[in-house]
Amino acid sequence: MSNQKEDTTYTMGRTQAETERLIRQSQMYSGLTRRMLTEAGLTNGMKVLDIGSGAGDVAMAAAELVGPEGRVVGVDVNPEILETARARVAQAGHDNVEFVAGDARTLDLDSDFDALIGRFVLMYMADPAEALRQLSTRLRPGGIVAFHEIGFTTDRRPHAIDTPLAEQLFEWTIEVFKQSGAHADLAYRLYGTFVDAGLPEPRLEYTALGGGEPGWPGYQYIADSVQSVLPLLEHFGIATAEEADLATLPERLRADVAAAKLPVILPTTAMAWTRLPEDDG
Repeated sequence: MSNQKEDTTYTMGRTQAETERLIRQSQMYSGLTRRMLTEAGLTNGMKVLDIGSGAGDVAMAAAELVGPEGRVVGVDVNPEILETARARVAQAGHDNVEFVAGDARTLDLDSDFDALIGRFVLMYMADPAEALRQLSTRLRPGGIVAFHEIGFTTDRRPHAIDTPLAEQLFEWTIEVFKQSGAHADLAYRLYGTFVDAGLPEPRLEYTALGGGEPGWPGYQYIADSVQSVLPLLEHFGIATAEEADLATLPERLRADVAAAKLPVILPTTAMAWTRLPEDDG
């Protein structure tokens, strides 16, 4: 009988609206993730394993970097969302990507991947370091490990208190992630997670996206995120649908910014990447 702890149930839920939110999320974070993959060393002809593929955006970014001579295998525990990923990959014309439903730690996968990648996925694993240790066995010597994770903590929040609605939403989000069991502050623990997994110390980059102009997509992205976590907000007694008032939320956030003349700052994300040692033999 396995003693492995159970992973956290995905905090954001598994609805069509959440799938659409993931796609919009990728539009906001794609530049950062692509830069991480490039800096980490993904290049033409590589074979890549993408963990927690979701709607397929990270896998498609990797597919562009490795080119037609490369290959990307995306894995997700949710088979329904992979149907969306497959349709989007086909529409984009990528014939070097395939998706597999299941847990990458236990699936019968190859062990000669050149890179192991993922975005906002380790935070839902019961033991992120042990997960990285297991997943890294799928890599060849010299293989790349690169993960992009988010951090929800009040003590490192770069946000100003003069935008009270954004602060309230942030506090709700922190609380729901904590109560759901997710590793809400993993961005700040990513360095140690790599080291505890037995990996070489990673390079790190921390970034917080923000905006304030009327057309900034972050207003709708925040409202979409609140919509996805609303069932848990209500389940844990943190906030109600009436308090969230999703229909007016983007406009109220914009009004906060206009009144304070301060931007909304999204949670900090961390990008970490490293390489396994080459085989001396």
